[in-house]
Amino acid sequence: MRNRWLIALAAIGLHISIGSVYAWSVLTRPIMADMGFTMSQTTWTFSLAILMLGLSAGFLGSFAEKIGPKKSGLLSMLFWVAGLLGTAYALSIHNLTLLYLFYGIIGGIGLGIGYITPVSTLVKYFPNRPGFATGLAIMGFGFASLIAGPLMQFLVAQVGLVNNFIILGVIYLVIMGASSLYLKAPQPKQPPRTTKDKSTMYVHNHGMLANDAMKTWQFGALWWIFFINITCGIGLLSLASPMAQETIGMTPAAAASLVGIIGIFNGGGRIAWSTISDYIGRAQTYILFFILQIIAFYVLAETNNALTFQVLILLIITCYGGGFACMPAYLADLYGIRQLSTIHGRILTAWGLAGIVGPMLVSYFHEAGYGYTTALVCFALLFVLNTIIAIILKIYGKRGLHKRYC
Repeated sequence: MRNRWLIALAAIGLHISIGSVYAWSVLTRPIMADMGFTMSQTTWTFSLAILMLGLSAGFLGSFAEKIGPKKSGLLSMLFWVAGLLGTAYALSIHNLTLLYLFYGIIGGIGLGIGYITPVSTLVKYFPNRPGFATGLAIMGFGFASLIAGPLMQFLVAQVGLVNNFIILGVIYLVIMGASSLYLKAPQPKQPPRTTKDKSTMYVHNHGMLANDAMKTWQFGALWWIFFINITCGIGLLSLASPMAQETIGMTPAAAASLVGIIGIFNGGGRIAWSTISDYIGRAQTYILFFILQIIAFYVLAETNNALTFQVLILLIITCYGGGFACMPAYLADLYGIRQLSTIHGRILTAWGLAGIVGPMLVSYFHEAGYGYTTALVCFALLFVLNTIIAIILKIYGKRGLHKRYC
């Protein structure tokens, strides 16, 4: 058994490296200015990376579980660092296709493998508090833009776009390498004599097979609410910096700082909401997320007040991050942890699709002359549907599932 707090630190180190993808909006305008790309072309790089994250997590989840967290972490490092260094080369020769290949595809594969690597491992070290454990594992991904946003802004200003990616690649090589080498799953304990002992429920290999889980209506419902939560949140994240500059007149430096603050609330929301979910339940937590976001997106569409704008964005981002952190624990509640990494990977395909739909939807409405208002109202309406589905999951979600593997 490794020290579980050092395992948590290693998980955070891995996620804080790959989570720098969330600071992409800081690079949007510099890339457009230096390379001559349109906003849609530049945003597509981010969307492609998130698409590949979801697809690689979905299709490589069982492979990552098989080879163990150390090897899968190192594999993630290899793809992500190669993607960053390749991005530097693509920008140096002004090649959009290579930018998509290196940052979007190669880097995106690294994101997917790295994202699922520490989650099920950390749950096994905190069997009594699965929500808290998954929040710890995923918290670093949300906090990443707090560091990466201002750092990228500084590096681009001081050394240029190309050198920015080279320096980041070297930094993440060290952090991800060290974190991956420490990750190790605990030795399985003996199963309990009675199923009444809930404290050991998450320790041993107890649960439904991934293929069986995907055949349940609950999986489809969770996939949908996860997809909508990410579509709306990531649409906001991908254009947070330019939206702040256009809507309330922020300077580029101030907008980059906002991206960093978003990182605090993204990461903080993950650990806070996932911990709260251990006490009030996962279903109730998601219902609360969605009600808050119905209100927040609707008001955000109507405001041009700087303080209100920032408060609403930060509120939405806490719910966005919390949705990520609570999902693995929700899946463990319903399906057990026998193949949690695989099931979690399959649900992350929603993230991949949302990574395309969210930013492109906001960009489409903006470039068509509707501004951001129409997209934000659309997001508010989608959360009305999500709230209804979340209530149905709360009432009927657990019926019949545990009989299939208890």
